[in-house]
This record gives sequence, C-alpha cells and structure tokens, in this order.
Amino acid sequence: MPESGERIAIENVVSPGRTYRVDRAKYEAMRAALLAVLPAEPPGLTPAEAQRALVPLLPADLFPGGAKAGWWMKAAQLDLEAKGVIARAPKPPVRLYRVAAG
Repeated sequence: MPESGERIAIENVVSPGRTYRVDRAKYEAMRAALLAVLPAEPPGLTPAEAQRALVPLLPADLFPGGAKAGWWMKAAQLDLEAKGVIARAPKPPVRLYRVAAG
C-alpha cells in the first residue's frame, strides 16, 4: 500500500491536547471523502452509512478495495470533531454532520 512518506499531526476529540502523526496522503484523501458525504445539517449519517458512502470516493492506490477505510475514517472523524468541522447529533445513535467549511 503506497504511502506518501510525509506525516502530519492530527488531533483527537477524546484526548484533548494530544496529537498523532499519520500519513498525509491517506489522511487528506479520507478527510476529503468524509466531508463530501456528510450532510451540512443534523441528524447526519451514522459512521457505517458514512463509510459505505465514502469508500467509492477513495483513491484505489491508497485504499485498495477500501482496505483500512474504517480506521482512517475514525481518525479523520475524531480530528475533524476536535477542530469543530464536524459534529455529532445530540441523540443516539451517533450521527455525524458538517458544521463548518472544511
């Protein structure tokens, strides 16, 4: 699986103040796909619905057959939540939606 070699720091809404270094190309591809499928208003999509919708948008060289899409989607989700770009709807089940231009 190709990696760009370049790494970037991402945040995690669950661990404020901590950052994690990940592959830039994979993160940016997942971020773009996630923001493309999430609606701009609540209630939004469940993570499973979002993942099903975004897999076809991912570059095949980075995510062959959608490999590792679940892990990368969760990493992008938590980073974007920490940055205030996406949010969770207030009632269960977890549903995600965009709140700001990404």
